[in-house]
Amino acid sequence: MRLIILGPPGAGKGTQAARIAERLAIPAISTGDIFRSNIKNQTELGRKVEAILASGGYVPDEVTNEIVADRLTWDDAVNGFLLDGYPRTAGQVDALDTMLEDHGHQLDAVLELTVDEDAVVARLLKRAETEGRADDTEDVIRERQAIYRRETAPLAAHYEQAGLLVQVDGMGEVDEVTERILAALPQHA
Repeated sequence: MRLIILGPPGAGKGTQAARIAERLAIPAISTGDIFRSNIKNQTELGRKVEAILASGGYVPDEVTNEIVADRLTWDDAVNGFLLDGYPRTAGQVDALDTMLEDHGHQLDAVLELTVDEDAVVARLLKRAETEGRADDTEDVIRERQAIYRRETAPLAAHYEQAGLLVQVDGMGEVDEVTERILAALPQHA
């Protein structure tokens, strides 16, 4: 099964991606994790990404597309994957479509976790407090939510038009959300 998971910051995408991927025996592929790993290991890609992020920029689509294209060739992704944090732009959507077409594949579903923004803001503020992240103020968190709505809404609409979007209530206990996702998938697989 080839899946994407979308949702605003704090919706639980990373948690659910790991759980769903494990249940479906496919890898959860997070571009953020790949970037962080490369930065930590000081690879050529890591140094490039670190410099871009340090200057306040966004990692260009061509760099992100390249790492995803490479990751999708790994043996564990041959029979499927769950992408978390990719695609984020229309250019990345087009690149992913091309990658899949080149290998005779297509997406099975795009999961969108829907959440109550105020509840997510409260969750992120609590997480910032427990993890000691002073930069996660309410204003910063709300701005990230607004950026997500502006940048990702067109992607969700694109996938809805393609008949791939599966909206799942992301509120509640982790196990409840996982079960909702799994229950929604067979209709689209």
